[in-house]
Amino acid sequence: MHPKSPLTMQQSSVFIDSEVLLDDRKFAEAMLLKKDKAGLSRADMVFVLRNLLRLKYYPVAVKFFYDEAEVEKFKAEHEYLVACNPFTFCHFCAESRQKGDVLFGERRTLGCSNARYLFGWKDYDENEIKSHMKYVKDREQAERFVKTKPRLPEGLLAFATAPLHKAKFEPDLVFIICDVLQSYHLYNDYAAAMDVHPIRPNFMMNSAACGGAVWSYVENTINIVPMCSGSYTAGKTEQGEINVFIPWAHFEKLVVRLLERTASQGGASFPRTGETYPGFDICKLCNFLLFRKPKEDE
Repeated sequence: MHPKSPLTMQQSSVFIDSEVLLDDRKFAEAMLLKKDKAGLSRADMVFVLRNLLRLKYYPVAVKFFYDEAEVEKFKAEHEYLVACNPFTFCHFCAESRQKGDVLFGERRTLGCSNARYLFGWKDYDENEIKSHMKYVKDREQAERFVKTKPRLPEGLLAFATAPLHKAKFEPDLVFIICDVLQSYHLYNDYAAAMDVHPIRPNFMMNSAACGGAVWSYVENTINIVPMCSGSYTAGKTEQGEINVFIPWAHFEKLVVRLLERTASQGGASFPRTGETYPGFDICKLCNFLLFRKPKEDE
């Protein structure tokens, strides 16, 4: 490992330079140097987001299995858990991001009707219409709205969720739950890294987490959506968080963009450019918080 890296191995001891880790610019420069010398690991990318954007939860790697050989490979390479009862897709993701577990889900263990429909494990039926009636003006609107939802390609065998740094499989998506200002930083960096603007999120009634993931997978682009009633409760998001889905093929580019501008500007904050994120939670040009260097007699 490069001697200027914040973490170096010296014989049997480990040296962690906490001062570098806490200096945004030096940390970003060290990580960019590592990227050029050895590449960024998944753990590196997770730590970049936790350190610079103060993510509360682990980013979750999501995998949709269409190949039996990939399923067997996953089972051989991971110490994974399966659901004791049918749970929602939100439950799986909450367990992975908060507890750090690697999970394997199948049709029989997915308890959410909306998710089963979007995953192609259930046909369009009367129950799906009824579950949307409380949101709409009439039955015709419910039927039409359900039919507009994207669905995964046919043939899904299973899915997996895991903290990104523990996932040995190739993810399809990275699912991040964060606050709104953190999502603002993520989609700005995504737009710059991928050279795409404007970004048009796709929100579906009663299908925020499962629908948001499916749409991002099908369209191969970032998706940023608020919670639905199910993901708010089952997904354990009582603090006003928001869902961000990023295709795995685009994820490192976003992280590198965050590192590059932090190294250039000195900090990750957009509201207060060049300052450490999140910076002051006050008006940008507040006249009451003024500080200066002391005079000689002070």
